[in-house]
Amino acid sequence: MIDFFREMFSYQFLVRAVIVGSLVSLCSALLGVSLVLKRYSMIGDGLSHVGFGSLAVAMALGLAPLQVSIPVVLLAAFALLRLSESGRIRGDSAIAIISTSSLALGVLTISITAGMNTDVCNYLFGSILAMSKADVNLSLVMSAVVLTLYLFFYHRLFSVTFDETFARATGVPTGLYNLLLAALTAVTVVLGMRLMGAMLISSLIIFPALTAMRVCKRFRSVIWVSAILSLVCFFIGISVSYAFATAAGASVVAVNLFAFLLFSLVGMLKKRRKPA
Repeated sequence: MIDFFREMFSYQFLVRAVIVGSLVSLCSALLGVSLVLKRYSMIGDGLSHVGFGSLAVAMALGLAPLQVSIPVVLLAAFALLRLSESGRIRGDSAIAIISTSSLALGVLTISITAGMNTDVCNYLFGSILAMSKADVNLSLVMSAVVLTLYLFFYHRLFSVTFDETFARATGVPTGLYNLLLAALTAVTVVLGMRLMGAMLISSLIIFPALTAMRVCKRFRSVIWVSAILSLVCFFIGISVSYAFATAAGASVVAVNLFAFLLFSLVGMLKKRRKPA
């Protein structure tokens, strides 16, 4: 086992993938708890499609993909939040409109310019080989920003997650903190797209939170279990990907699915053991 990990970490691209993936997994797990409880869990999927569209346009114009995608996805996150709060369009409908439109724009851009090439496939489905040193540096900085802001505003985010009406009545600027949550999610989604792919990045947001909720009931315990579980599942997924030469993103999702089924079984057994 030691020899396996020594060999695995002898490759620089795997070291970069583990560093970035661990940071993105941690950010996704923390944000995912609030998003799932607020029923915004599909916002990650919608923003990943926006990210893909912006990446395709950036590549067609010869611009830096990640540097272009982050501000575009941030704007899309704010737009989704405003549309949902206005009441004119339901949240799920707003996500569907923006995500499908962005995906279509990306596909059209690709078909008009270079066609479906390796770089595009890497952004769609993820690739551990695609992580460059520049990507790692950007991910380190942005992940640190996301984690710092989340921890600093933890109590405010907690209040708007559980009872937004009460928080608003006590003077908490709920709109501002909803925007903060959307912004942090947008940055995390863009950072994770390079590794997990636009089609799979939302799984890092949804699975750990839902899995932790199978056995935990308190917000703080769900946060801790979700974070630890996300990191463990990511590391196991990357190890499986290396050992069996499978797609990294799909391997991580498969491990998360297994954990969800296992925790669901444990949760069911706990309920049965409770006295009537």
